[in-house]
Amino acid sequence: MLEIQKAPVVSTGWTRRAYDEIYRQAGICQLDSFYQWILSLLRPVPGRRLLDVSCGQGVLVRMARQAGLEAHGLDLSEMAVRIAKEEEGRALVVGNGERLPYPNGIFDYVTNIGSLEHFLDMAAGVREMARVLAPDGLACILLPNTYSLLGNVWSAFRRGVTLDDGQPLQRYAARREWQALLEAHGFRVEGVVKYEREWPHSWADVRWYLRHPRPLIHLLLTPFIPLNLASCFVYLCRRR
Repeated sequence: MLEIQKAPVVSTGWTRRAYDEIYRQAGICQLDSFYQWILSLLRPVPGRRLLDVSCGQGVLVRMARQAGLEAHGLDLSEMAVRIAKEEEGRALVVGNGERLPYPNGIFDYVTNIGSLEHFLDMAAGVREMARVLAPDGLACILLPNTYSLLGNVWSAFRRGVTLDDGQPLQRYAARREWQALLEAHGFRVEGVVKYEREWPHSWADVRWYLRHPRPLIHLLLTPFIPLNLASCFVYLCRRR
């Protein structure tokens, strides 16, 4: 596993302040089509309950509600939750994904989209997500690949450095290494899906791609990228 750390000693308080500053500036957000794709992997049944751990600005929570789910979100950053509450208001809380403030087994769906790799204690985060997932529930967890052909490998080839997304603490691992972490701490992985770029589901996202040729090329190359060399892996998990 590869780790990039921004400070000699990283603590929860330091991490929260760093994310608050990130959200005061540009924030962290994907195209709406990305969140729609994540929800489609869950095949959600209206009326069921979803928790988005590290929900950021709450886009996935909003879309889950529009799909008829009772959606909740939690994020370490007070600034992120403040932004999310301006959009949504309800069921969004400031909290630590390593100590979720929810009872056992109450969520039918749990998502963690590109965040577990930034936790101080990833094993604790996995255990907590497994704990709050219902016995027949489904978790969707996205994690980055050390050997991403169009990410880390390309960055090393072009610039001689590992790709750094600028967050306080970043980790990369290969597909089976992430799977081993998930399965050692409460999950059973039922499937793995590669992620490069999301196909647009709206004209707004089509226009975004037309204005950004590099992501568009990345999108068009997606079908040709092998699973083990994908930028990220999406793990679909049940409680063990």
